[in-house]
Amino acid sequence: MKRIGLISDSHGPIDERIIAHLKSVDEIWHAGDLGDLSVCDQLRALKPTRIVYGNIDAGSIRRETKAVEVFEIEGLKVCMTHIAGRPEKLLPTTAALVQTHRPGLFVCGHSHITLVKYVSPLKMLWMNPGACGFKGFHKVRTMLRFSVQEGACKDLELIELPRYSKEESQAETSH
Repeated sequence: MKRIGLISDSHGPIDERIIAHLKSVDEIWHAGDLGDLSVCDQLRALKPTRIVYGNIDAGSIRRETKAVEVFEIEGLKVCMTHIAGRPEKLLPTTAALVQTHRPGLFVCGHSHITLVKYVSPLKMLWMNPGACGFKGFHKVRTMLRFSVQEGACKDLELIELPRYSKEESQAETSH
């Protein structure tokens, strides 16, 4: 069994509240839009990582990561990329990935909206952890934790954190 911490759309260094939730996992997966190369180092210093780059990521990040990661863990085939569309309306590139690799778990980011859904016609679980960073339109920062065992995802947790601390929120509303 492997315990996974899944994040996306950090758009810069990851704060200690997210890191605290990642300390108990075996692997960290980041589904793109790191925003800063230091995020790779920050996560790799903590746990083994699997990272794909996103649309905002510069060349330095793209040289360190891939657009798509396809791998097997604990008997589960996983495909991870940043931009994929939605389960009911896959982008053509996503449809090709799914058709080629037939993953049991498809992971993406980009939307800043958390979504976990079993896609019956494709026989796969879709996971988008939402956004764990401070930049973007989302009101709550989110991440997922789960276990992979015998080819299946189990013990799924959605972790929600405030977008701002009380001090930041008060400073923003007083302007």
